[in-house]
Amino acid sequence: MNTLIVITGPTGVGKTELCLSLAEHYGVDIINADSRQIYAEIPIGTAAPTAEQQRRVRHHFVATKHIGDYYSASMYEQDVLQLLATQPFDSKDGIAAILTGGSMMYIDAVCNGIDDIPTVDDATRRWMKQRLENEGLPALLEELKALDPEHWAVVDHNNPRRIVHALEICHVSGKTYTSFRTGEKKPRPFHTIKIALTRDRAELYERINQRVLDMAQAGLIDEARTMMPHRHENALNTVGYKELFKYFDGDIPLEEALRQIQSNTRQYARKQLTWYKKDTETTWLHPDDKEGITRYIDNKIALLQRENL
Repeated sequence: MNTLIVITGPTGVGKTELCLSLAEHYGVDIINADSRQIYAEIPIGTAAPTAEQQRRVRHHFVATKHIGDYYSASMYEQDVLQLLATQPFDSKDGIAAILTGGSMMYIDAVCNGIDDIPTVDDATRRWMKQRLENEGLPALLEELKALDPEHWAVVDHNNPRRIVHALEICHVSGKTYTSFRTGEKKPRPFHTIKIALTRDRAELYERINQRVLDMAQAGLIDEARTMMPHRHENALNTVGYKELFKYFDGDIPLEEALRQIQSNTRQYARKQLTWYKKDTETTWLHPDDKEGITRYIDNKIALLQRENL
C-alpha cells in the first residue's frame, strides 16, 4: 500500500517551495489541495504555482476549472481518488504523491472521506442562486431555520455558500441537511502521513503582509478588475477579491483595500491553524527544516513498511 504525504499549514507559511523540493527529492507529483487554485482565471490572487514551478514538478488540479464552474469538496474527493487509482504513482519510497494546500475541507475529504450528500441538479442550483440575489441571505437563513433547525444552529450565518447548499439539499432530497452528516471516516487504499507547517506567529503575519504587497506588484489589481463581471460567482467570494471589488465600487481607497486583504488573510490563517490543531494525526514542523521533515517522512514510511510485513 502506497503512502500519501499531506503537507498543509496556514496561508503564507511556505508550503510551495518545500513541497517542490520534497517532490523532486522523492520523484513524485504534487496534488493541489487549494480550492481556489483550481480556477484558471485567478493565479495571482491564489498564489498558484507558476509555469516554471509546474515544469519542475508535475501538478494536478491547478487551473483545471473556470470561474463559473461548480466544484465541491465531494467532487474533489472523487477526482483525487480516481487519479490515485489510475495514475502509475510509483516511487522507490512507496510514496503515491504529495497532497498540499490550505483548504481544510479538501484535505479532510481525501484523507477521511466526505458524507454521501445528494448531488444538486443545475436547475436547483440556479434557482437558489437567484433566490439569494433577490431575497437576500436573512430570508434564506429563516427558511433554513424552519427546514433544518439543527444545522441552522451550527452553520456560519455569514457564509452564503453553506447556507444555500444546505437549502439545496433540503429541497432536492426532501430531508434535512443534518440527516446526511454522519461524520464517519471512510477506508482508503493508501496510508497518510500528515505534516502541518508552522512558524512564529509574528513571522507568519509579516510574511502574509509582504505577500499581499508582492501580489499587488505582480498584477493582482488588474486580475481582480477582469473578474468584476463575475463577482457574484462563489469562486470569487474570497479574500483578495472581495476587498478589491469594494475599491472598484469606490467604497474604499486602494490602500485600505490592501490593508483589509492583509488583515483578512491573517484572520484566515488563524482559522486554518485552529482547524489543523484538531487533527491528532498531524505533526507540526518548520518549513525551513527540510532535512528534519525528510527524516521524519523516511522514518514514518519505514515504520509503516515494518507494520505491513
